[in-house]
Amino acid sequence: MGVNVTAIKTSSNGAWQGDNPLDFAFPLLIVQTTIILIISRSLAFLLKPLRQPKVIAEIVGGILLGPSALGRNKNYLHRIFPSWSTPILESVASIGLLFFLFLVGLELDLSSIRRSGRHAFGIAAAGISLPFVCGIGVAFVLRSTVEGADKVGYGQFLIFMGVALSITAFPVLARILAELKLLTTTVGETAMTAAAFNDVAAWILLALAVALAGDGADGAHKSPLTSIWVLCSGVGFVAFMLVVIRPAMKWVARRCSSEHDAVGEAYICLTLAGVMVSGFMTDLIGIHSIFGAFVFGLTIPKGGDFAERLIERIEDFVSGLLLPLYFASSGLKTDVAKIRGVEAWGLLGLVITTACAGKILGTFAVAIMFAMPARESIVLGVLMNTKGLVELIVLNIGREKKVLNDEIFAILVLMALFTTFITTPTVMAIYKPTRGIRKLRDLSAAGDSSKDELRILACVHGPGNVPSIISLIESSRSTKNSILKLFIMHLVELTERSSSIVMVQRARRNGFPFFNRLQRSGSGWHDSVAGAFQAYGQLGRVSVRPTTAISPLGTMHEDICHVAEEKRVAMIVLPFHKRWRAVDGDGDGETENVGHGWRVVNQRVLKHAPCSVAVLLDRGFGTGSRSTPGPNGSPAQRVCILFFGGPDDREALELGGRMAEHPVVSVTVVRFPGKDGGGRGGAQVMLQPSPSKCKEKSYSFSTKNTDPQREKELDGDAVAEFRRRWDELVEFTEKGGGGGNVVEDVLAIGRSGDYDLVVVGKCRSPSALVAELADRQAEHAELGPIGDILASANNGVTCSVLVIQQHDVVTADETPMTKMARDDPLGKLNGGEASSCPENLQNDVAV
Repeated sequence: MGVNVTAIKTSSNGAWQGDNPLDFAFPLLIVQTTIILIISRSLAFLLKPLRQPKVIAEIVGGILLGPSALGRNKNYLHRIFPSWSTPILESVASIGLLFFLFLVGLELDLSSIRRSGRHAFGIAAAGISLPFVCGIGVAFVLRSTVEGADKVGYGQFLIFMGVALSITAFPVLARILAELKLLTTTVGETAMTAAAFNDVAAWILLALAVALAGDGADGAHKSPLTSIWVLCSGVGFVAFMLVVIRPAMKWVARRCSSEHDAVGEAYICLTLAGVMVSGFMTDLIGIHSIFGAFVFGLTIPKGGDFAERLIERIEDFVSGLLLPLYFASSGLKTDVAKIRGVEAWGLLGLVITTACAGKILGTFAVAIMFAMPARESIVLGVLMNTKGLVELIVLNIGREKKVLNDEIFAILVLMALFTTFITTPTVMAIYKPTRGIRKLRDLSAAGDSSKDELRILACVHGPGNVPSIISLIESSRSTKNSILKLFIMHLVELTERSSSIVMVQRARRNGFPFFNRLQRSGSGWHDSVAGAFQAYGQLGRVSVRPTTAISPLGTMHEDICHVAEEKRVAMIVLPFHKRWRAVDGDGDGETENVGHGWRVVNQRVLKHAPCSVAVLLDRGFGTGSRSTPGPNGSPAQRVCILFFGGPDDREALELGGRMAEHPVVSVTVVRFPGKDGGGRGGAQVMLQPSPSKCKEKSYSFSTKNTDPQREKELDGDAVAEFRRRWDELVEFTEKGGGGGNVVEDVLAIGRSGDYDLVVVGKCRSPSALVAELADRQAEHAELGPIGDILASANNGVTCSVLVIQQHDVVTADETPMTKMARDDPLGKLNGGEASSCPENLQNDVAV
């Protein structure tokens, strides 16, 4: 090394005593770690729009910090990343790698691989064998062209090159599939299963390569008997782990299950120590230490409380802090300047072309043999060509064993970067899952069906939403000859945490978005949500089909709308992003906000949904004193429908009719007529688009220029039909008669305590009374004026609120609007939008 290691001190005495902290091991490690994290996180942010895996940013960050870019400044390189600090940085990074490979083994379910069909096995075999053969061919070219490559024995060099070109990075592929929403398609499921096969084969081949490698050039003259001893010892280690340690870990997992009071801290510590011991044993054998950690991870039972607790304890520290150091150290060792001349860059092109062609063509050919469509087959080949994580581990071990020199190492790192980088954009360009065109539905369409089958998709964030959703669904369940099919979607945010991949695998096994009647048992609160709804489904004529949707919040609405379209549901029920918890008997409570991101999800579903949407603001509906409806006894739920007029209110009235049929639900309809008593208002209120208004603080209304007289007729017909069918079951009253303050009238109903649930329309096509509220500052604009008044935490409303939006393509386009003064037809008194932009006059709405 050129440095006396024993002379390196851990910490300095401080700058005041003349010490430079960068000359000491620990302060320098802190500086290096901080720089690496800042660079890698910044690059990850920049690459996020391209949907690139985080490993890309970490490798590129290391290359920028290393001799390829910033490292060309020798003063910087010798000060920040001196050669004597390399073993220290790599040792700390290797601890992270050790535990990360333990997590990879923990995620890989061997039983699911055994259950996989021959298609996935055949595709995996082709995806390994052809690139491996191609890699051997490229190895001959590199060996005869790159200076110094022929100093290594043929056997180990050929195997390392074959493994490098044939690997598929299982964790990186899972992340890409989740981001592209392909995990539950045929392509995604096949790719994940084949990648799992590939992962196991890669580790076996890597163990073989390490056993044969020895120490680079010396390995060429090593006795074959030594390699045989290493391989036999490795096989014995794996057998010992699976036969002895695996049953022991099953016993530990049972001891740490939810049936016991707590997970023993001693078991967690012993397991973490077991990772270190397993790594030491394989290093002692002559195979890399990460192999031991990976095998130990395979012995942990999957899907239980113990596995989840282990992941919670170590994943953030390992994946967020230590693992970036390992990938950055790979970049620091990559010197692109070593690739000099046309010949060297031609070799890089050859390696990239061979790697892509071997993997893609091999996978494509076998997929076609199994009768997969050509487009899906080519996409499967591109997905299987994902490198990244495991690839870098192989390359680093090859460089450590002196099988790969600096130039070949740089070529292979750039190949891994390129093949992983192109995966996402290539798949997005050539493949989108086909989705059939469905007839878009609402509650009226569902009620008109001869079979009278009502399909509802209810979304939940967690166990806290379960009682209110069950109460709402039960209240809406007609006791006549109608059939209720309830699809439950548990919404889980996909984050960068590796436990998200475990949840993705669980959701995939449960069949999302293909709902399974026979759900596999799991653990944790994810399964308690499904279990609660399945228990409810056993009590009545309700078919319950639970599933889990795991997506980034930015695209969660796509999953919801896709399932609603596929299952032809009439209504989507969404939990509001805020919940109120009562703290005393006077109606006071505290606000619990589950996050602004969930509010954005609701807003996007309201905008893009192929059916009607209901947003449920829960203030104890179905819990506490507001008990869930039962088959006997007095009315357990008191529901009030507020009717102002318009498509959304007519949809709310339709839901009220279904509730009225339930023997334990008491329904009251309160109609707010206009000044002439007709519901739409005799005096028109003119609304004009106001694009300068903030959408978060302003109500949006439909841009359709509706006919007030026609809307009045439709409202009258809806009310007349409602009274004809359910007049004996429903209390029907009118409020205000056009006089008084509509806000005070609505708040009086919400504050009265007479109702458990108030149902209102969003009022996108508002009546004159609602249009008067257009200039009111909104707190929750997505709920519409009336829903927002009832939802505000400052108004003392004690009941739960359900806001309904009817699906109507005509009224789907919305924009913030403002009232026009009666003596100001061009809108000059309201900011002049209409006068300065005459075309806006075409969108003025009279209500």
